[in-house]
Amino acid sequence: MSLLLVDAAGLYFRAFYGIPESITAPDGRPVNAIRGYLDMSATLIERRRPARYVACLDLDWRPAFRVALVPTYKAHRVAADGSSEQIPPALAPQVPLLLDVLAALGLATAGAAGFEADDVIATLAARECAAGESVEVVTGDRDLMALAATHCTILYTAQGLAKLGVLGPDEVLAKYGVPAANYADFAVLRGDPSDGLPGVAGVGEKTAAALVTRFGPVEDIVAAADAGADGFPAGARNKILAARDYLAVAPSTVRGRTDVPLPAIDGTLPATPADPERLAALVAELGIGSSVERVRRAITASGRSATAS
Repeated sequence: MSLLLVDAAGLYFRAFYGIPESITAPDGRPVNAIRGYLDMSATLIERRRPARYVACLDLDWRPAFRVALVPTYKAHRVAADGSSEQIPPALAPQVPLLLDVLAALGLATAGAAGFEADDVIATLAARECAAGESVEVVTGDRDLMALAATHCTILYTAQGLAKLGVLGPDEVLAKYGVPAANYADFAVLRGDPSDGLPGVAGVGEKTAAALVTRFGPVEDIVAAADAGADGFPAGARNKILAARDYLAVAPSTVRGRTDVPLPAIDGTLPATPADPERLAALVAELGIGSSVERVRRAITASGRSATAS
């Protein structure tokens, strides 16, 4: 059965910034992120027709194990209190309400203390793909390109759902010039300012792609530099050796973990809401009836498609 894994934070942030805060509940509270998330989920379910759905959560957006390896990791996103993430004041109260709506609908969520949604997604994708199941990952995070494989497709939302990128291993190779399995190695070398990842000084995308294509994972690139192997672009070998300390720890920061302690999660799309009374109360409180109805129609249509196939 096909499984849709959704990077929940990525989707509700996109909804919040893409839909005006003037979209409010009857009492005037902004519900733009809630409405947008539900509408986008409905669109994805309508288009992709999954049998199962799991919203994956950031229970720790900046895990200590990653910060210990690369202290700059997401440091620029830390709020003034020094511990939490910078979240717009109008978005923060919408997140628990959105999770309440998903629970009432019966849409599964998954998260684990000490891990990011990327790790949750990587773990669930590894499980499902190992079992031969088809997985689609909804994300705007390029690091998850590493998951593109025979049984796993990335639905890349960076340009919105109207221009949704559908990327398997061939598409990732064509887009970035590296095998999907080595995307994290490419990112380590190139760096990623959005995650506070410095990269190797003087190594840009072209050189990073050339190194990964020639030698493979970061560990093999460093070993080749130590051995004086041929095949390094001009000056690249010395740059790799100068960044040895960074390259010893950065891969474990970028690569998604596949060992997150998660229980078995079914995620089957619910034929009926899990808690109709709570759902009705939330619809009345938040004024989200049309969005909830869209999700329910999409689920019904996806269920019919699964039955027909």
